[in-house]
Amino acid sequence: MRTELDHLPAAKQRELDRVIQILFEEFEDAHGKPNGQRKLGRILKVILYGSYARGGWVDEPHTAKGYQSDFDLLVIVNQKELTDRVDYWERAEERLTRERAITRSLKTPVNFIVHSLQEVNDGLAHGRYFFMDVARDGIALYQADEEDLLAPKPKTPQEAFDMAQEYYDYWFSLAVDSQKVFHFCLSQKSYRHAAFNLHQACEQLYHCVLLVRTFYTPHVHNLNFLRTQAERLSIRLVSAWPRESKKDRARFEKLKDAYVKARYSKHYRITEQELRWLGERVEELGTIVNDICTARLAELKATL
Repeated sequence: MRTELDHLPAAKQRELDRVIQILFEEFEDAHGKPNGQRKLGRILKVILYGSYARGGWVDEPHTAKGYQSDFDLLVIVNQKELTDRVDYWERAEERLTRERAITRSLKTPVNFIVHSLQEVNDGLAHGRYFFMDVARDGIALYQADEEDLLAPKPKTPQEAFDMAQEYYDYWFSLAVDSQKVFHFCLSQKSYRHAAFNLHQACEQLYHCVLLVRTFYTPHVHNLNFLRTQAERLSIRLVSAWPRESKKDRARFEKLKDAYVKARYSKHYRITEQELRWLGERVEELGTIVNDICTARLAELKATL
């Protein structure tokens, strides 16, 4: 696996150094002083993937569109238990957000996923495109040793088509059903339930396009994270969510927060006008996802 970062500006390299430092500090703090088998738990690799690894990133936060590529990182640990985001990585995520939004020591957004070495190697053994892309294009920012990942075993054309079709049929239909429930709740002026079900439709659409295109989706409900992962696959997805105004960005944040707050917080508020705007954006997202997925299925079918 590559280790050089010469293609990145010096400022970006320094930011990545800072990100690695934060990940290790917060992991060590969360890990504490365990006994038994957990005492051997450690980070094995931190891999940069996506646009900053391949080249071609976008860093235009001050333009009209306000789009900025994220640092995408895969953290590989040696024990499945250590992938738990709440127990081991929540504080790292909060600190990375704080250092960008408040202290501004980081200028670039950071998204990271955590998997055990066994999960990564299983993904490679089953020909999941995401893990194969990371193994091919990724850059190791940290390695406890130089042991390579498992050699990828691509799926046969028929296997790839069948799996992609199954993912599309399942996840897209879920999203359609969630949108139907959203419209019913909206018609009944049950705005909190409407917000939650619209969140579900949006989440399911992102899972759909990620699975059809890469055979992988992270096990998270955070729409910011899922949106970033999906938009790496197609620039068309960016247009689903206007980001020019603070008002537009705030509406998306309300949708993101709906997964928890619309169900459990008495302080969550969302208006009919906001829901109608969000519903239109999710409808547009669904159109784009459908186009991307059907095009991908056609590509796979052509290889049979």
